[in-house]
Amino acid sequence: MRAPTVTAPPTRRRQCARTVLMVRPATFYANPETLATNAFQNVIAASAAEMLGAARAEFDGAAEALAVAGVNVVVLDADVAAETPDALFPNNWFSTHSDGRVVVYPMSTPNRRRERRPEALSRLAAQHHWQIAETIDLTSLEERGLSVEGTGSLVLDRDARIAYAALSPRTHAPAVEVVCRELGYEAVAFEAHDSQGREIYHTNVLMSVGPTLAVLASGLVKPGANLRRVFDALDKTGKALLDLSAEQVSEFAGNMLFLDAGAALPIVALSRRAWASLTRSQRQLLEQHAAPVLCAVETIEHVGGGGIRCMLAEIFLPEADAGA
Repeated sequence: MRAPTVTAPPTRRRQCARTVLMVRPATFYANPETLATNAFQNVIAASAAEMLGAARAEFDGAAEALAVAGVNVVVLDADVAAETPDALFPNNWFSTHSDGRVVVYPMSTPNRRRERRPEALSRLAAQHHWQIAETIDLTSLEERGLSVEGTGSLVLDRDARIAYAALSPRTHAPAVEVVCRELGYEAVAFEAHDSQGREIYHTNVLMSVGPTLAVLASGLVKPGANLRRVFDALDKTGKALLDLSAEQVSEFAGNMLFLDAGAALPIVALSRRAWASLTRSQRQLLEQHAAPVLCAVETIEHVGGGGIRCMLAEIFLPEADAGA
């Protein structure tokens, strides 16, 4: 007897991608151009070959864990000649949307701008029958000194069309407004600082939004009207809240991503380090809303300053017509 097909609720289809793009690194080390704004990066005494080998092993393990969980994982090799140590974090340079639009984002440093490969994305779209209806290129904002680094800077509630944004040297309010105007989203911008008073460089360090659960380190958000706007938006959308501490954010607990693996519940990708930092009650709350998939990416987190969520670029593009 054939097993019944599990159909995802509409909100999960809108919020959770079934397919992700991952970029396998060709070089890997603490990016000197971003050290000033990313407090999660660390320079370590290891050879370039050792760091790259460790990062590739962690990358391959994470890709396999997600694939085994039921996520469609598409792997693209980084451009060796470009010398891009952060290329394994592709969610910062582009995002895709269910109406076929692709957004290409302005980024803050020269070597991160070299990560942008729209031609490679187009090739993958042809191979996998993804339909790109329009590309919105916002890179000219860099001429005005503005950046908004994809779904690192923007945590998107795709169902409610809300874009949460922690403002920083890599997430500028005017650029956030441009993206939201193009996509028809409401911007909920705020200021956030870590326990040392440093600006949180990317919103997805302290926040994630799933179909029914939001993860947020509310204690790091500057109190006042903007914090109230964040809470009001979460209340309006009916999300349960998993509230993180500053210490848990430092362990990458905010850097998780909800994905559709074709089961009754979505999965949530997070690192072993993040999972270990959660309390028993937080784990239980998370498991009520998603099935955790743990990824061992300790070197990538410690040296690169980004976690598993940063390694996943969601593909929401519709399938191209068979005869196209």
